[in-house]
Amino acid sequence: MSDIYIVGFDGTDASHRAAALASGLAKTSRARVHLVYVLEWSPYSFLTQEELAERHKRREEELKRAAEIVEPVAKDLAAGGVQVTSEVRYGHAGELFCQIAEKLAARQIFIGRKGSRSLADRLLGGLAITLVQASPVPVTVVP
Repeated sequence: MSDIYIVGFDGTDASHRAAALASGLAKTSRARVHLVYVLEWSPYSFLTQEELAERHKRREEELKRAAEIVEPVAKDLAAGGVQVTSEVRYGHAGELFCQIAEKLAARQIFIGRKGSRSLADRLLGGLAITLVQASPVPVTVVP
């Protein structure tokens, strides 16, 4: 079985650069690229039945939009000779990337650096800091 490189992908320029780096390395090492789009979502809220129905509808729309962002990139990578799979998930990005890496026995995680918007993000850390501290595999943060 070939190595697996997980790429955090959300359609930003930074995630495109991460996908390009991972796919270039995948070609030379015959690895597979697994694109992962994570929609942040917290299950902790108290909602009425109407609010739950509306939330479910919004989730379905978000999943569809995310798939429309990931699928063309997956097709482009495949056309370039890279073995590629993809998935869209809801949850906490740091936790999900770690879970997916363990489940797939991934070799490495690639994410793009977006840059922190706030002082709190810079001090407390975002996804990159979370993954560097918690990931079971090496993490490459692409500028």
